[in-house]
Amino acid sequence: MNQRQFQTDHFRTKQLAQYWSISERTLERWRLIGKGPAFLKIEGCILYRITDVLEYERRSAGRY
Repeated sequence: MNQRQFQTDHFRTKQLAQYWSISERTLERWRLIGKGPAFLKIEGCILYRITDVLEYERRSAGRY
């Protein structure tokens, strides 16, 4: 399995939306309904740990 290399250990909402080619609004909606990867909210800033994003991708693979 190829391991991806990232410059940081987290994504902001805009970065994750670009990475997955979805809208920021989709990620916002997912947060509200409890869907998507785990996230942190630190002083109003939403962050997604890369490890959580990769785990979510792994769990979601082949679902659709």
